[in-house]
Amino acid sequence: MPGAGIFDDWLQSGREVAVVGLGKSGVAATLLLRDRGLEVYASDTATGPAAEEWARRVREAGGEVQIGGHDLERIGRAAAVVVAPGVPPDVPPLETARRAGLEIYAEVDLGFLALRGTRCIGITGTNGKTTTTSLVAHLLAGGGVRAETAGNIGRPLCDVARAADPPDWLALELSSFQLHDAPHLRPAIGVLTNLAPNHLDRYRTLEEYYGDKALLFRNADAGSVWISNADDPAVRDMVQGVAGTHLRFSIEGRADAWYDRAGARLMLGEEGLLDRSELPLLGDHNVANALAAALVAARVGCAPRQIAQALRTFRAIPHRVEPIREVEGVLWINDSKSTNVTSTEVAVAALDRPFVLLLGGRHKGEPYTRLAEPLRERCRAVVVYGEAGPLIAQDLGGRLYVMSAGSFDEVLAAAKRLARRGDAVLLSPACSSYDMFRNYEERGDRFRAAVEAM
Repeated sequence: MPGAGIFDDWLQSGREVAVVGLGKSGVAATLLLRDRGLEVYASDTATGPAAEEWARRVREAGGEVQIGGHDLERIGRAAAVVVAPGVPPDVPPLETARRAGLEIYAEVDLGFLALRGTRCIGITGTNGKTTTTSLVAHLLAGGGVRAETAGNIGRPLCDVARAADPPDWLALELSSFQLHDAPHLRPAIGVLTNLAPNHLDRYRTLEEYYGDKALLFRNADAGSVWISNADDPAVRDMVQGVAGTHLRFSIEGRADAWYDRAGARLMLGEEGLLDRSELPLLGDHNVANALAAALVAARVGCAPRQIAQALRTFRAIPHRVEPIREVEGVLWINDSKSTNVTSTEVAVAALDRPFVLLLGGRHKGEPYTRLAEPLRERCRAVVVYGEAGPLIAQDLGGRLYVMSAGSFDEVLAAAKRLARRGDAVLLSPACSSYDMFRNYEERGDRFRAAVEAM
């Protein structure tokens, strides 16, 4: 495999490899490097019980580890730097590595280089990545294929690479940040779900963000297989001219996989897969995700009947337009994963009843004015909170009924007062969670726990 000799190059250099960021991915990368006989210095700014446990595992493997900060001078002397997902690209350790002329590799790239006998399905896009990745693994398993999820969900790729008996296929969720530092990644099948503005708090321009997404195709050749969204103009532009076989899905017209809206049926070419009513997921966006996953499964060799049966048994991913329960006639929906405006638009479009929308968190650089029109018809009220609350109120106030709340408990209490029987309450924040929570999962779990306690 091209690039696989990089481990030998690092060994011969006599220098250690620096791992920036721990968590399960950083620890997995460290353990993989130690398996290869490399000296490792791993560091993270985190402290507390979780960080202590990460450090313990690294030390047990013979690695050097520091929590609560980074030794920048030491990182600057490394043979290379491996970065865990979630580490911002402009942190001092990575800036130090760039100034020293060091190569920076995403954990997923390191894992890919070490894989043997496992083929990867690389899935990226602005929205729908996690659901599509989970659908792909579920459909392949339904077709009798040994498959798992990895990357941003499931196991770190480095952990899979260390396994004695890895799966035959991996459904690999890939963020733009991972793609930026994954020069060796060459998926057997690549999927691009959609494109929309996102992460403008980290990227200077939309073109930079899209540029990192396009790195999915950097190693494209005649043997590559690409599955893309025929309904998205930005996606069509990005895949135009990319080498390989192209398959497309659409909810607007005929394609390799498409939604027959008149017949309310999901189609694979000219063959009907299943009725829309049999797919247990809300919204047109999930129809698109299911069609993308069906194309992957068919390409791997699953039969249409196997794909259809697996689609019938799939359940909503936690935190992604996830119905929690109905309380006094009000349906509470957890869409905490929606951390950008486009994703919230998609969640809103999935609802067929009046609703109260919970918006807020840490601002990511997009204006919220774009939500005014989609919310105008059925949104009873918007409850705003967190650091972005005042900005959201400024963008939407005067067009919609907007109420500001302080704590998350106050947000939920306000929603309960505002919602009427037959309504929904939708947590779809359009913001990151880091002002009040460790991550979007914690935010969604808090929402779920509160609703289950009602």
